[in-house]
Amino acid sequence: MTPLNLPPFQYKLSGTKEHPMIFDILRYKYVALTPEEWVRQHFTHYLIEHIGYPRSMMANEVSMKIGDKKLRADSVVYRKGTLAPAMIIEYKAPSVQLTREVLTQIAVYNTLLKVDYLTITNGITFCVFKLDKESKKYQYQPDIPKYNEL
Repeated sequence: MTPLNLPPFQYKLSGTKEHPMIFDILRYKYVALTPEEWVRQHFTHYLIEHIGYPRSMMANEVSMKIGDKKLRADSVVYRKGTLAPAMIIEYKAPSVQLTREVLTQIAVYNTLLKVDYLTITNGITFCVFKLDKESKKYQYQPDIPKYNEL
């Protein structure tokens, strides 16, 4: 797998050489090890082990529905106490550029979840945006917020 700009973590692999799998600590199961999944697992561990996000307040592959269309947010972080969604995270493979289209994709998810923070990452870089409720525009944030700031 491609080296990422995230700290290493202790991961568990399974499957075969042709179909490798990695253990997802949020879904409690092995999932196909794709380049995007490699980023998801690194970033999830980074949030938990280095930023202090509680594992119990995060979920991967969160299903949503708009009309007949089914969508799936890569990760959602929830607020303690209220369990309201606070951040959506969209992962891309390291080879994928973080473009306006990626932000638009995650912003569509936010029409349903109504979070304050959107994060996109390809494991090499990340971008965090906070929704300004007055202007209804996303403002770039230089850092990932601490969990208690969500």
